This record gives sequence, structure tokens and C-alpha cells, in this order.
Amino acid sequence: MSYKHNIIKERFELEITTEGEVKKGEFQLDSNADVVYGIALTSNFEELLYYRGSQKIQVNDQELFPENFESKLLMSGLSVAPNQRVVKVGLIDSGNGKVEVWYKDTESDKAAFEAYTVSIYIFSKTRS
Repeated sequence: MSYKHNIIKERFELEITTEGEVKKGEFQLDSNADVVYGIALTSNFEELLYYRGSQKIQVNDQELFPENFESKLLMSGLSVAPNQRVVKVGLIDSGNGKVEVWYKDTESDKAAFEAYTVSIYIFSKTRS
């Protein structure tokens, strides 16, 4: 995690090792986080994330993205300015700081399966 102007940037990972796998991750946000304001997804094999991935994401039991929400909608390309690569979710109270992600790999003709890592970036603001 890193701090800049009271912003916390955290990275969490899910290892996808089996085709068609649904993997659940539970992650704890930094204890100084007050509100979550953005999310971004990347992968070591971006084409697999783009063509095969979907997920459900929630913070403290509040659903931010429903089941089967396509990963490609939470990704950004190189042509996007660095300061605009985050999907803004408003200001979600971090509460007990629990983030849950259910990631699903789905077969695709456009990307053959191989093991890959999904990185979930959560952007929060600290208490003032």
C-alpha cells in the first residue's frame, strides 16, 4: 500500500489455476481507510481477464458489482491517462474494511486457458 495525499492504493491477488474456476477472495483494507472510492483490475495475462473473466465485488456486504459483471468493464488500456484508470464507485464507507471478490473464469474461443493471476486494486481515502 502507499499513501499520497491521504489516498491508499492496495493490491490483492487471486490465482486462477483451473479452467472454469470460481475463486473467492476475502481481503482486509488498510485500517486507516475511511472510504473506498475506486477499483481497477489487471492481470499478468490481460487477454484472459478481458475475454474470460467476470466477478462480483462487495465491500462490507454492500454489492458494488453484481455476479457476472464482466472484467473488461473494470480494465483500462494504455491509451487511458494514468489518473483516469480507476473505476469510481462513489464514496463507500470502508466499515470493517472487508472486500470480497468472487471471480469466475469462463470458456472463450478468443483466449485459451492457462493459469493466470487477477490483480484487484482498491483505492481508498484515509481519515482526515
